[in-house]
Amino acid sequence: MRALLDVILLVLQLYVWLLIASAVLSWLVAFNVVNAHNSFVRSVGEFLYRITEPVLAPIRSVLPNLGGLDLSPMVLILIIFFIQQVIGYYIYPNVF
Repeated sequence: MRALLDVILLVLQLYVWLLIASAVLSWLVAFNVVNAHNSFVRSVGEFLYRITEPVLAPIRSVLPNLGGLDLSPMVLILIIFFIQQVIGYYIYPNVF
């Protein structure tokens, strides 16, 4: 059972890094640092969008509209950190 919890914690940590990569790539495209017409950038961006958008969309619908500022990745990262702490402090020590 601890191995399963370790895998869950690893997947959550990987998803945090994917969220950060998605946010950074969106900033780089928005400020024209990288060319969005490049096939590699477009494929990486599409992959990150498809991985993160199903989880971010419900959070965006709950958050108020702040103009061009999107806080949904930060809210999701905080939720993931909370889940990791609950697993680490309350569930993991009680599993034999």
